[in-house]
Amino acid sequence: MAKKKSKLSSLIIAVLAVILVAVLAFVGYKYVTDEIDGNRRQESGGAVNITSTSQYDVGQALFANSIINSDTIWDMWMSKHYPDFEYIPGEYELNAQMSYEEIAQKLKAPDITHQSVSICIPEGYDVFKISTTLEENGVCSADDFLNACKDKSKYDYSFIADIPDGETVAYPLEGFLFPATYDFAENMQAYEVVDTMLGAFADRISSSWKAYCEQNNMTMYELVTLASVVEKETLGEGVAQKIASVFINRLDKGQQLQSDVTIDYGNKLREAGFADDVVTSYNTYKCAALPSGPICNPGVANIDAVVNHADTEYFYFFSYNNGADFYFTDDYNDFQAQWAVLGKTNTQ
Repeated sequence: MAKKKSKLSSLIIAVLAVILVAVLAFVGYKYVTDEIDGNRRQESGGAVNITSTSQYDVGQALFANSIINSDTIWDMWMSKHYPDFEYIPGEYELNAQMSYEEIAQKLKAPDITHQSVSICIPEGYDVFKISTTLEENGVCSADDFLNACKDKSKYDYSFIADIPDGETVAYPLEGFLFPATYDFAENMQAYEVVDTMLGAFADRISSSWKAYCEQNNMTMYELVTLASVVEKETLGEGVAQKIASVFINRLDKGQQLQSDVTIDYGNKLREAGFADDVVTSYNTYKCAALPSGPICNPGVANIDAVVNHADTEYFYFFSYNNGADFYFTDDYNDFQAQWAVLGKTNTQ
């Protein structure tokens, strides 16, 4: 009798186990199908920023934004149905009621793209040329970039403290937007672009730059301002250190820099709508010494050219042969005489 009860108990347990497995299987199946079909309880949704082309990273982003409940199921489903899917970085409007198929279709075309864009910013570009380059390549609008260059309070770098608060400074961050090749993304926030370029400058600040500033009672802002004028005046190789020496000799004697390239920058400021006092403050034929700020963004070579300027007695120079050659002198009469002859080699 005891054996019959034991067999019956074992049978009941086996049946219950089968039922339990079946229930669990059904619940699991229902969970997976509901997840795939978009039958989720949460009401979440909105813009999801996809920054990676990795399926794992995309699943993580969808899960973190509560669009899906399981990145594991997503990964398995995508591997089965879209094994060669190409994810496009960007912002997507998604919600938790979307099926996996709907999400996959949506991920084929972002609402706002963020694909990588390689941008080359050459030495000597000013904020105007940089802003145009960025807009043409879809990184950010030119106006947004220019506005971001006016507000130094958004950024946290040691050299920012050297930038004066004067109203005649047109673009406080001009000069520190380091010229280089960048891998930006489409439709970035302008301040993020500026911050990246400022960070690149911060990484290049050398001990020799700091030492030069300390030894000559200059700020980093003044060093970069002078280097920017040298940058725009330097048309050939091997002359930057001599050009720097001319300007430094003039500054040491209390003379004006009298550089034509600063007038060119002032004209750009006038076209951009800046007041006359701002424009004038960049004109080195009118201001006492350095202009109000940098007139472009110099490269390392021309900042180094100021720091390691040649030891000369030159006060005057000009370029001829369309910028291929330069003439330097310490005598104004000699300058005029040579210009009368050599200046004719420049074509208009």
